[in-house]
Amino acid sequence: MASARNCTVCGKGFEPRFKFQIEEVEGLTQFYCTQKCQQSAIGARKGAAPVGCSRCQRAFKLEYPWQVTVTDDGRRYACSEPCKAELDAVAAAQAPAVKGPRRIAVFNHKGGTGKTTTAVNVAAGLAERGLRVLLVDVDPQGNVGVALGVRGEQTLYHVLVLGADPRDVAVPVRANFDVITSNETLAAAELYLAARPNRDRILRERLMGLDAYDVIVLDCSPSLSLLNQNALCYADSVLIPVSCDYLALVGVKQCVRTLRGVHEHLKHPVYILGVVPTFYDARHKLGREVTETLKAKFGELCFAPVRANMKLREAPAAKQTIFEYAPDSHGAEDYANVVKQVAAALERNVRSSVESVVAQAEVQ
Repeated sequence: MASARNCTVCGKGFEPRFKFQIEEVEGLTQFYCTQKCQQSAIGARKGAAPVGCSRCQRAFKLEYPWQVTVTDDGRRYACSEPCKAELDAVAAAQAPAVKGPRRIAVFNHKGGTGKTTTAVNVAAGLAERGLRVLLVDVDPQGNVGVALGVRGEQTLYHVLVLGADPRDVAVPVRANFDVITSNETLAAAELYLAARPNRDRILRERLMGLDAYDVIVLDCSPSLSLLNQNALCYADSVLIPVSCDYLALVGVKQCVRTLRGVHEHLKHPVYILGVVPTFYDARHKLGREVTETLKAKFGELCFAPVRANMKLREAPAAKQTIFEYAPDSHGAEDYANVVKQVAAALERNVRSSVESVVAQAEVQ
């Protein structure tokens, strides 16, 4: 059920029910109780004061959504398409300094690779090391909340579509560890995103200002949806779980191509933090071959494998992380090692660019 909002124009309280009642303007969400208020706001914007072009400094009035780009440093304005192209080129050429929390997307096109297990236990492990961690479920299946036994009154849908403050939506689940949950309503957010200008960066805009956290982990769904594109445009690095089977190697190849596309076409540098072999069984030749292939292609970006372990499957049923459910298991040992490698990479500010690994990561 939608949350009550106050009209941006007249201040009247109401519950949004129609698409026209919610509008994105320069990265801010506007609410209109009636079409009259909406038209009043549009008329006021036509007479808005000029802004300065971030490239040529020329003063101009905003007319189109593409003339505004929201970045970590604020808003960037372009008076013309040539100016926008130059600004985008400069932004793509310069790897941005890390500001605010580190943002890690756990992503793979292929399903069944242990993405949610990895996201939950890496987030929990980092929190146990004293970092302040927010885990965001970007998958409409909502498995993060199920695995941790938490159900928020509001979800990521409310943040994306209704402009709810993510700090109010986040649910504390452990010490230093908060979660923004999701459920099947998040699938409806795809329709909202598709109709928005700057549609690949809505999540980035909604989650700005979360400086209370050291790390934000995003659990992505196994697809290249608009939700995942938003997650990748928000993340500064990607952790890729890879199950030890042949089809998973194909999925890694698709992941690298997707990340390169985000870099080249969406003008957002995203980096590979690490590749995590999962469901590893040293007794099986295929598992050994997959791990060796990943080490050959990704080098030090290939983390030590996570062994197949029944305790990892049982932990979600107990609504616990592997460190709580079976701290002496192989699963806890292996994910503790993954957390150690992630923490070390974050501390060293290691960010291996997609372009630096694309040449050798074309997995056969």
